[in-house]
Amino acid sequence: MLAVAARRVQPKVLAPQTRAIHDLLSLPNKPVISYGPPGRSADTGHVVTVFGCTGFLGRYLVAKLAKAGSQIIVPYRDEDEKRHLKPMGDLGQIVPMEWNLRRADQIEECLRHSDTVYNLVGRDYETKNFKFRDVHVDGAERIAKIAAQAGVPRFIQVSHLNASLDTTSTFYKSRFEGEEKVKAAYPGATIVRPAAMYGYEDRFLNNMAIWPIWWKLNHMKTKIRPVHVMDVAQALTNILEVPSLPGLLNLPGPSTLTYEYLLALVSSVTCQPPSRAPTVPKQIALLSARAAQNIWWPALSPDEVERRYISDTEVPGDWDKVGVEPTEIEDSAILYLRRYRSAENYVRPVVLPPSRESPYEFS
Repeated sequence: MLAVAARRVQPKVLAPQTRAIHDLLSLPNKPVISYGPPGRSADTGHVVTVFGCTGFLGRYLVAKLAKAGSQIIVPYRDEDEKRHLKPMGDLGQIVPMEWNLRRADQIEECLRHSDTVYNLVGRDYETKNFKFRDVHVDGAERIAKIAAQAGVPRFIQVSHLNASLDTTSTFYKSRFEGEEKVKAAYPGATIVRPAAMYGYEDRFLNNMAIWPIWWKLNHMKTKIRPVHVMDVAQALTNILEVPSLPGLLNLPGPSTLTYEYLLALVSSVTCQPPSRAPTVPKQIALLSARAAQNIWWPALSPDEVERRYISDTEVPGDWDKVGVEPTEIEDSAILYLRRYRSAENYVRPVVLPPSRESPYEFS
């Protein structure tokens, strides 16, 4: 009887988990082995540092990486900026660390255990403490150098589709100079160039709904290729599973649109009449932007005025390399613009402008 009882209480021995060749990812100097079922409770084997994780694109990238089961180092400057990132991953998968862009020791501490580093740090406007060059050039070079010295196998630098040395925009020029510095400091880096991004917390569709007058510059003829922030985040996440993808990746939106059509789209989706404000001349817009900087620095900057006169470059997208099909802006505009509808129009069906060539020819 005792022998039978002993057999009954013996714990079951679980069979060891079998792994396949696709669970192994060979990075330079470091193999990465994943295990567990898919999901946030799995373990991809990756330890990732995302500089700029508290920004617009960063929060979506962290969410997608954590959902797959990666451990993520989230460097932050202010305590309140990173609180929303903690629940995105399983227990212990989101590791916050304080950092400063000018502190090499803090940067090294944030990335020394990682196998992949993303640099999403950027600014749309300049402040007295951080100019475009401080962030996009000097800061990017500093992070890339420290990553190379620490032996991090992969470095991914996020730039902009219009990054160029031959441009009138200081923002675009600094982005290009930052790419060159990163490639010199980390020769195998992956440079990702997304176009202007839209999403729930964007400064694109939301600003068009609030301040349509500032998007009428250049008679609304500037051409742009907006891309969904979720598509860019998914592309950056997919890069993680590619053993080697150095070089340049362009991620423009699927269509080339004018600001005229986009303003008509916002007007149609929000059920608001088109703005009757006249087109502001460039010099007046520049003077107004410079004056606004002395009152409230996140306002429209002079360089942003300059960018409204620069059309997006017509380069082919590299979406096939990252396995993502970009979304048309008409398919998701209602998700982010419904809040600007009145109560009586809140549940009305979406009526889009009938033509991208003549968007205002509708009743």
